[in-house]
Amino acid sequence: MKKLTSLLLSFSFAAAMTAQAAVPVYLDRTKPIEDRVEDALSRMTTEEKIAIIHAQSKFSSAGVPRLGIPELWTDDGPHGVRPEVLWDEWDQAGWTNDSCIAFPALTALAASWDRDISRLYGKSLGEEARYRKKDVILGPGVNIYRTPLNGRNFEYMGEDPYLAAKMVVPYIKGLQSNGVAACLKHFALNNNEVNRHTSNVIVDDRALYEIYLPAFKEAVDSGVWSIMGAYNLYKDQHLCHNQYILNDILKGEWGFDGAVISDWGGTHDTEQAIHNGLDIEFGSWTNGLSQGTSNAYDNYYLAMPYLKLIKAGKVGTKELDEKARRVLRLMYRTVMDGNRPYGSLCSPEHSDAARRIGQEGIVLLANRGNVLPMKLDGHKKVAVIGENAIKMMTVGGGSSSLKAKYEISPLDGLRKRLAGKADVVYARGYVGDTTGEYNGVTTGQNLADDRTPEELIAEAVAVAKDADYVIFVGGLNKDNHQDCEDSDRAGLELPYNQDALIEALAAVNPNLVVVNISGNAVAMPWVDKVPAIVQAWFLGSEGGNAIASVLTGDVNPSGKLPMTFPARLSDVGAHSVGQYPGTPRNDGSKIVDIEYREGIFVGYRWADKNKIQPLFPFGHGLSYTTFDYGKATIDKTEGTADDVFTISIPVTNTGDRAGREIVQLYVSDLKTTLPRPVKELKGFKKISLEPGQTETVTFEISRGDLSYFDADKHAWVVDPGKFEALVGASSRDIRSKVAFKVK
Repeated sequence: MKKLTSLLLSFSFAAAMTAQAAVPVYLDRTKPIEDRVEDALSRMTTEEKIAIIHAQSKFSSAGVPRLGIPELWTDDGPHGVRPEVLWDEWDQAGWTNDSCIAFPALTALAASWDRDISRLYGKSLGEEARYRKKDVILGPGVNIYRTPLNGRNFEYMGEDPYLAAKMVVPYIKGLQSNGVAACLKHFALNNNEVNRHTSNVIVDDRALYEIYLPAFKEAVDSGVWSIMGAYNLYKDQHLCHNQYILNDILKGEWGFDGAVISDWGGTHDTEQAIHNGLDIEFGSWTNGLSQGTSNAYDNYYLAMPYLKLIKAGKVGTKELDEKARRVLRLMYRTVMDGNRPYGSLCSPEHSDAARRIGQEGIVLLANRGNVLPMKLDGHKKVAVIGENAIKMMTVGGGSSSLKAKYEISPLDGLRKRLAGKADVVYARGYVGDTTGEYNGVTTGQNLADDRTPEELIAEAVAVAKDADYVIFVGGLNKDNHQDCEDSDRAGLELPYNQDALIEALAAVNPNLVVVNISGNAVAMPWVDKVPAIVQAWFLGSEGGNAIASVLTGDVNPSGKLPMTFPARLSDVGAHSVGQYPGTPRNDGSKIVDIEYREGIFVGYRWADKNKIQPLFPFGHGLSYTTFDYGKATIDKTEGTADDVFTISIPVTNTGDRAGREIVQLYVSDLKTTLPRPVKELKGFKKISLEPGQTETVTFEISRGDLSYFDADKHAWVVDPGKFEALVGASSRDIRSKVAFKVK
């Protein structure tokens, strides 16, 4: 019996070993991804390779069923996981379990200047995406804030390439730690929404490399798994299939090994899609070859038209293999990764993360007379005015529109926080966007109001006259021609007669606080009449709680502006000397040429160069405490470009409460061959200090921080000569500087 048992065990072990040996390489999780990719590729037919490089539904591409390779599912971000739509329509699928936590818009994240918060954001979003069985989140976006009229600025990370680069990487790493790919967008030069499908950007190589590419480059260097092409054109080629941007730079110079995904409907030509760097084609309204045709995925440019060219011998399969290889690599990093976590949805931890991100990003722009934080001794009357105090902001704005599980309005947040401490009264003040629907998701709010502007202002003034505090909550919303995809703003001013309303409120109550909710800078002709101004962004599910916590002082504000707030449009380079929104050609092509004549001088670089006083400068943000900066020191005053210069500066909390300060390092090249900005951001650190506490902040300056891009040499160059390191609290609040020389 023992002999028979031993024989059976030996047979079972041998069978198991044989079965293990029979596992093909492409399914063997112990093998390196590259080996698995090549093995899978060798087993696929031409038709199967074609099938995985174009959409099979609104948000998915096919797998290889014969080989057990599953579909790849994408979904819109970057602020939350978009609700499910029908297979071939934008209409809602009608699920009851596809709500999400809406996280703050990326402008708010950028305003936090906090790398840890960025990592938390990406990790939390990735957990929600993973639970919803998404493999690719279409975001984040890092297009540069060239004009405050761009309707999609709220989805991006501001005007400075260094800040955007350093803030996007932790988000990507946090997201991808869940086995969900980030799809960085929109690559590249997508800096306005008007004419976005037909704009041909004309920009010099120096501005391209110094301003518009660094955030993308940093993300590629840090291992982002996919990138989305942009709608617009560059060098007369659409950017979803662009030889120079996708092949020469992204895959050539930078060595990107991930997949390039087209924006929906951003593909226009089969030959260009084959040869110019596109890997996966997606579309809106199945817009492969005929817009609006149902289930026309075989008609996509990279579908049957591509296969027919191969079968006719007009093109080879080298490009197809490379596309399929990149798509398979993306699959193995995501849907084929058997070790990725399960994720979680709408958890208390995600609500807490959304609130923390919002609190860290809120910017205190002005606080004359220390009106804030609100003093809650005794019973108060607080008048809350403005449509944005009640309007849900998670619905609308384009592809980032969400179906949030809940959304706390500013009015509800204040009522909850002030319960038992103040009577909170509300007046509408103005009527703006009364709709509450986007792509089939409705807010359920009825905001209709047929009163005249005069009646609304009169009611608001009456409510505000005897209030201890007046909290006006206004700004923009996510309607067309405001902060919204596919349209730009009409102007810098606030819409819906808000300026007149604010002036009227300021005239009757000295304790007026303006809370501006927007993803863009706005003009403030009343700025000297309003003691306290708060920039609150679009803050998602926990927006009202985050705003209330800052106004009442539960949280000390620590956000700083990731873009310049100009006093007028003519103070912006794109509107002063650049072209916006471009010049239509006279050749019947519908192409609009838009020339970036301001070159590298974007945002604070333009204001510094032309000695323009902004409404609020880049990097500006106040606190309820005060910070004293000591004298900056440097470890050596002379060295080569390959040396590292270490800058140190003590920062002390000189107030009576704990606070966080964002210490900013700028570098100025005092002797240069080519024109350079007066200064450029090259470092930042967010520190926490108790009252009386001092921390010495250190920065390292290396070759990359001293370089500019020489277009003639197509290389980054450091000129020998004198430099200055400038440390301060904003781009216009420099507290200390130190000189050094590069030999």
